Amino acid sequence: MRLKLWLMVFSSLTFALLSTHEPALKVSANTWPATINLPNGWLPEGVVVGRGHVIYAGSRRHGAIYAADLRTGQGFLAVPPQQGRIAVGLAFDSRTNYIFVAGGPAGAAYVYDASTGESLQAYQLAGPGPTFVNDAVVTRDAAYLTDSLQPAIYRIPLGPGGTLPEPDAVATLPLGGDYQHLPGFNANGIESTQAGDRLILVQSSTGLLFNVDPTTGVTATINLGGYSVTAGDGILLEGQTLYVVRNQLNLIAEIKLSPGFLSGSLVSELMNPNFDIPTTLDRFGRGLYVVNARFSSGTSPDLTYTIVRLER
Repeated sequence: MRLKLWLMVFSSLTFALLSTHEPALKVSANTWPATINLPNGWLPEGVVVGRGHVIYAGSRRHGAIYAADLRTGQGFLAVPPQQGRIAVGLAFDSRTNYIFVAGGPAGAAYVYDASTGESLQAYQLAGPGPTFVNDAVVTRDAAYLTDSLQPAIYRIPLGPGGTLPEPDAVATLPLGGDYQHLPGFNANGIESTQAGDRLILVQSSTGLLFNVDPTTGVTATINLGGYSVTAGDGILLEGQTLYVVRNQLNLIAEIKLSPGFLSGSLVSELMNPNFDIPTTLDRFGRGLYVVNARFSSGTSPDLTYTIVRLER
């Protein structure tokens, strides 16, 4: 995730290649593709699995969201380019079919209807001043977003069934307790326990994980027994297993957490020859799906991008 982002007009040639119809679903269960192609020049960072077996990938170029069928690899434009917006981390609410998007240096969050592509709401979370709203997670009663340049997380309360609030309902939770804000990129990936009573946060620059109280922002360091998750980016929590994408190292740390989420130990470091600075991930079935941001490859509109599947 970089602060230097380019907002460019998506070429008409690329649009011609995007199908406006949902992908076909009739395919053998043994043909799940190992890689899924995104449109050239997409500049992805965040991915999230939605309803069925569709995965969404946001664009840092123009804020659009691409949808791909995990069984066929075929895709279509779910949300068109958004003037003046980018898409960084994504979260999905299955109750409403809404996609929550972290808006990076705009200090904002956006919500789109995955069924129609409609922009439903924009929330100004931070600014003026240094800000980079980086990742998001949705629980039963709120959406939470990180800011890599501010010692805070943002809470958007949700009503019954995931109803969206008015723009002025956002709360800022200062990060307290063990967390120390340092120069550079700080709070990055965020996840929630199944009960929604704790949040898990990774600090990229220090390689630390934190257990966060979602009502106060008070943090406690998760003791990893000396292991560090520097370059930690997107994270995925499944029960007591936490996956941490370490982007510049081209690997995913698989960590087993204690029942209280205050300690953990490394299980394995997952690698794949198709990784090219992966950033975020999600799961469908036995597959972990990881997007390649290719930060070191430039921003050419002809550059290719993929989502990589790992069997786990």
